[in-house]
Amino acid sequence: MPVRLRTFQARLFPHGLLDVVRQVALFAAAYYGYRIVRGLVDDPQGATVAFENARHLIGIERGLGLFVEPSVQAWAQSKPAIIDSASWMYLNAQTTVTVGALIYLYLFHNKNFYFLRNMFMVAMGIALVGYIVYPTAPPRFFPEWGFFDAVSSFAGVDHTDKVNALFNPYAAVPSMHVCFSLMIGVPLSRLVKWRVIRLFWALYPLLVTFVIVATANHFLSDAVLGAATAAAAAYAAQWLGRARPAVWAFAPAHGGLPGPAGRGLPA
Repeated sequence: MPVRLRTFQARLFPHGLLDVVRQVALFAAAYYGYRIVRGLVDDPQGATVAFENARHLIGIERGLGLFVEPSVQAWAQSKPAIIDSASWMYLNAQTTVTVGALIYLYLFHNKNFYFLRNMFMVAMGIALVGYIVYPTAPPRFFPEWGFFDAVSSFAGVDHTDKVNALFNPYAAVPSMHVCFSLMIGVPLSRLVKWRVIRLFWALYPLLVTFVIVATANHFLSDAVLGAATAAAAAYAAQWLGRARPAVWAFAPAHGGLPGPAGRGLPA
């Protein structure tokens, strides 16, 4: 039994309990930064700017012939199973899926977790700047274009409810749903063993892009900027990985740099 207990402990805390606390604290700090930014933009003046920015994006997409979001949502709405599934996915993508993926990576691909952790920190930093500089109202706030709030309808929660204090209603640019989906989807498609699951994670960002558009929570331009944020974060994480290759570099499942060796090394 002591051997099994030690094995379980080594799996759960591969670098000790302090390392787990450190990672949780980093993500908590990023979350509270998000809450602070909400307070900076969630006021009447901020709302006015957010709506102006959204109309600007609509104008750009219409000029380019890319304003397809109303048609996508109308098609999804005509198929209740699809719109409800998309709404459920939207609610869970940033919580259940992303958090679950990070926990899985920490426990089973720990040598690569720190590369992803660095990506997330950089990406959330970029996003916070974006939310301050360019607050944008999501499509669901524009019923005149045929949009409706699919997620609120599905969950039975109105935007005036207390639960929405957890969210920034004008945090549309960049789309962190798309950003997070790329930051977990691409690495997992390279790390998992089973081909079907690798394919799922490779296609996961496309699924999330459909979800955010079908539920009227983001414009396509938000998704593009979310992907650009993920690319910038990956570049930054690679640069940091060169500074500490034994700890912060990404090591694909087949070959690559060795991961951290020894308890207490990662940070």
